[in-house]
Amino acid sequence: MEFKIRNAKKNDMPQVHHLINELAVFENEPRAVEVTVEDLQNDGFGEHPAFQCFVAEVNSKIEGIALIYNRYSSWKGKIIHLEDLIVSKSMRGFGLGTALLNQVVKHGHQLGVKRINWEVIDWNEKAINFYEKKGAKVLRDWDVVWLDETGINNYVANL
Repeated sequence: MEFKIRNAKKNDMPQVHHLINELAVFENEPRAVEVTVEDLQNDGFGEHPAFQCFVAEVNSKIEGIALIYNRYSSWKGKIIHLEDLIVSKSMRGFGLGTALLNQVVKHGHQLGVKRINWEVIDWNEKAINFYEKKGAKVLRDWDVVWLDETGINNYVANL
């Protein structure tokens, strides 16, 4: 199967948004996606982009994405965060995920980052095995912590 990995363009965001929603369904959170196509276009392609996205294109259709952004570690220095690596269900097993991860790692290497971080849901053993086979370390003794928008608002209201 032939496919192409490239930097996403602003006009790719409807297809990127579709894959984000596909992932949400896969993770049993079909109503969790709040970001819009317009948000993706504005946030990823302005003067100071909040993220970078690589796409896997098959026959002019985007079938996979890797969305990353810069972070900084007080222990390591420059790192990047892989927010999502998504391959459409119908295209899994054809090498798109590997090619996207390869692109992310090459990009991080070119930037001179000290680490690439991402999360994987604990019941997705296929993804965990995929990442471990690639040499990634899955830290099962750390928990993800976050404040969602409601939590942020409640926190600020109680200051």
